[in-house]
Amino acid sequence: MAVTPATGNKTDGSALLASAFPRLDQTFPTLAPPEIARMRRFGEVRHYANGEMLFETGKPGPGMFVLLSGQVAITQRDGLGHVTPIIDQGPGQFLAEIGQLSGRVALVDGHAEGDVETLLIPPERLRALLVAEADLGERIMRALILRRVSLIQGGVGGPVLIGPSNSSGVIRLQSFLTRNGIPHHLLDKDSDNDAAELIARYSPSPSDWPLVVMVNGSVLRNPTESELARALGMIGGPTGGRIYDAAIVGCGPAGLATAVYAASEGLSVVVLDARAYGGQAGASARIENYLGFPTGISGQALAGRAFSQAQKFGADIMIPMAAKSLDCTRTEGTFALALDSGDKVRARAIVVASGARYRRPEIENLDKFEGRGVWYWASPIEARLCAEQEIVLVGGGNSAGQAAVFLSGHARKIYMIIRGGGLGASMSRYLIERIEATPNIELIFNTELVALEGTEDGLLQRVRWRSRLGGDDHAADVRNVFLFVGADPATDWLEGCGVTVDRGGFVVTGAQSEQNQGRLVAQLETSVPGVFAVGDVRSGSVKRVGGAIGEGAQVVAALHGFLGDVAKPAL
Repeated sequence: MAVTPATGNKTDGSALLASAFPRLDQTFPTLAPPEIARMRRFGEVRHYANGEMLFETGKPGPGMFVLLSGQVAITQRDGLGHVTPIIDQGPGQFLAEIGQLSGRVALVDGHAEGDVETLLIPPERLRALLVAEADLGERIMRALILRRVSLIQGGVGGPVLIGPSNSSGVIRLQSFLTRNGIPHHLLDKDSDNDAAELIARYSPSPSDWPLVVMVNGSVLRNPTESELARALGMIGGPTGGRIYDAAIVGCGPAGLATAVYAASEGLSVVVLDARAYGGQAGASARIENYLGFPTGISGQALAGRAFSQAQKFGADIMIPMAAKSLDCTRTEGTFALALDSGDKVRARAIVVASGARYRRPEIENLDKFEGRGVWYWASPIEARLCAEQEIVLVGGGNSAGQAAVFLSGHARKIYMIIRGGGLGASMSRYLIERIEATPNIELIFNTELVALEGTEDGLLQRVRWRSRLGGDDHAADVRNVFLFVGADPATDWLEGCGVTVDRGGFVVTGAQSEQNQGRLVAQLETSVPGVFAVGDVRSGSVKRVGGAIGEGAQVVAALHGFLGDVAKPAL
């Protein structure tokens, strides 16, 4: 039976589906009987009675269902009781989305319409299927990704955020959910009846924004990212007493590349990140000089593909989960990585891919306006806030250039403040040419941003900058400032473990480390045997997405070498 809409007649429904899912045949393919026959060895047959739930929003999904007979209705719901029909699926089709590769909670409901017979393939067997059956696996993987994209773009289901769209709490959580690919939507507290009823019931103070309504109806008041992640079932925590071959700290391009290549070569891998996959690169509006993407690709899209690949090959990814400290004594041949949750991860090798934190320059009142007009990245969320406004952007590197070009399509004017006298030493030529050709970007060289002023309610209102040549001050009424002034290495968690860092705090690797002189070491190995460093956190790295991905691939050979030496019996 072909895919039919969850409501309406079949003819009208086909048109509705085509508009809702532009790549309908790829999003909901129908498998041929021989293909299903090849899949049977990966699963087991299950039966469901009329009305019985196969999976439920907010609860861990059991895996992928292949429909052998019967019909299943797929619906999406939110915590306000709104239920949105998505699609009905019938024999030959499969029920799952990308989260089922790692056993994450379901984002939709699926209930049987009549008696249903299915082939249930659990997550670990689903990953095995994708690898073993290449052609079939490609079709399934594409469908899983497209379904998640459709859920996100649908604007329904998932947690509901209620609060002022320009509040720091709303922007913070919207960014967190968007960066992690979690469907959600925002309700206007002044115009939506459901929002007004909840506000009347909970009487939130300004510090409570946003209220977050979960799919089970519970309400969180301005939760932290970790609190929201736990409520959403994103954090599973360490898997019992499992010992991994490699623990990767950081889920940016370098960490994701390490995870994909290591897991695809049979190593057991866990990846940790304090915020979201993609790192700073994930916030890039468009990367145009990455090999293979002549028209460019957003950082989030590039990172999302790598994130899906890592899950496909079985990497465990824990987000948000921050590393607190590393014990390098290697008890029983393993390192102990302490997490801020109080848990520990044990692994035979460690890959430091924690990247760098946004640098906070010396600007008067900067801390008062972070998240309230001062931003360290430029996503569509921030772009919406500065539509038809004058804004200030500080920085002269590639990230600043990419952000300026992106924001120029939203802001009325951009004052681009550069500390040096030109862009040639720090920015790619194609970006310089594009910026120079953009009429609403004004370049201001040899200048520093020195002070920020705000309104009584704490929002940014005015900025002041100063020439480094003549000392003259200039001011402008600006409500949004974007800072792209470099980053400092995120290596606090390595203190006391014996890993050598340079004067800037970046991790020293290879023969350049004094502790490594006299012993043969891999280029990416640190002063502690079995601890490696890749990407922006490494001293001497090129600080480019392509370089980080290359190092992530390169370090896997060193991991194999180290793990092989550790496993060798003593002579």
